[in-house]
Amino acid sequence: MHRVKSILAAGLCALQMFWHGAPAAQSAPQPRLPTVQISAGMHNIVAEVASTAAQRSTGMMMRTEMAAHEGMLFVFEQPSPQCFWMRNTLLPLSIAFIADDGTIVNVADMQPKSDDSHCSKQPVRYALEMNQGWFAKRGIKAGFRLKGSPFKP
Repeated sequence: MHRVKSILAAGLCALQMFWHGAPAAQSAPQPRLPTVQISAGMHNIVAEVASTAAQRSTGMMMRTEMAAHEGMLFVFEQPSPQCFWMRNTLLPLSIAFIADDGTIVNVADMQPKSDDSHCSKQPVRYALEMNQGWFAKRGIKAGFRLKGSPFKP
């Protein structure tokens, strides 16, 4: 049964990527987006907020650097299985899939220029991309609760 759910989630994620229309050949990064402050215990994050379909599909593509305390928060209209890939993304990233209350559901490391899909283990509304290893270096993993204005108390 778990395998069937995994296959269905992967299919849904592939459909979402198709439906959201991820650019096939992104040539320039999108301009910096508005930011929000998020705290992970004693660590402060300045996260750009990608809240439209176009912003989410472009994400971190073609960016060549990101400061250690910066990230990108992807905000979806409602909780659902979310999947990400790294086509046209030049930086190695880690992604945390996050529930409405800020609790991290799962974390995955993603390799640059890869079409490998990385999916949430349950429906989520948020995903936070940081430089690869950021979460692991700070001992932040599934069950940890982030705080900030996007998350419901």
